[in-house]
Amino acid sequence: MNLNLNINKYRDMRYNLFKWRYETGFVNKLFLAVGFAVLTAVLAQMKFYLPGNALVPITGQTFAILLAGVVLGKWGGVSQCIYVGLGVMGMPWFANVTGSTIGYLIGFIIAAFFLGIMTDKYVKSRRFSSMFPLMLFATFVLIYMPGLTYLYFYMGSLGVSLSLVELLMMAVIPFIVGDIIKAVAAASIAKAITPKRSYGREVDIA
Repeated sequence: MNLNLNINKYRDMRYNLFKWRYETGFVNKLFLAVGFAVLTAVLAQMKFYLPGNALVPITGQTFAILLAGVVLGKWGGVSQCIYVGLGVMGMPWFANVTGSTIGYLIGFIIAAFFLGIMTDKYVKSRRFSSMFPLMLFATFVLIYMPGLTYLYFYMGSLGVSLSLVELLMMAVIPFIVGDIIKAVAAASIAKAITPKRSYGREVDIA
């Protein structure tokens, strides 16, 4: 009985939190976006480079980006705009200070907006079985595609011509397992913290 009561309290708490986040005013949403920008910056400092690859580090920031959209909705994308914008203006919080990762930064913004829109629009997206593939898509398509495209031309500007295989070996293959693990973790958290009923204008109200 107590267990059921605690579960119901938790469900009500997460529902009220997300409903408040959805309905709250501009100032509060901006405050939350700045907070997630800072969190992204903190996790970006948790980085290490694989042997032989000094261009693209493995970091925890992708984890923050995947959760940004889930926790903040489309304002998760705003949080990444703030993160990227302040970094471009000189805030020393990017994982990599060279120009090789600019495409990934653009992908961060796109991915956070995408996950935020999906989370707020579809109740079913908040299940692990739906959120996990969405996060894989956000990671390997929305982040990697602009990241790899820019990296290819960046290396070309340095006089280094890369084949597709070389590009994938440099900036994709070594990171696949880690990115999948981060997507599993983020999707699991998303499942746990998101309400499974409507708090806004979902089109598949359960």
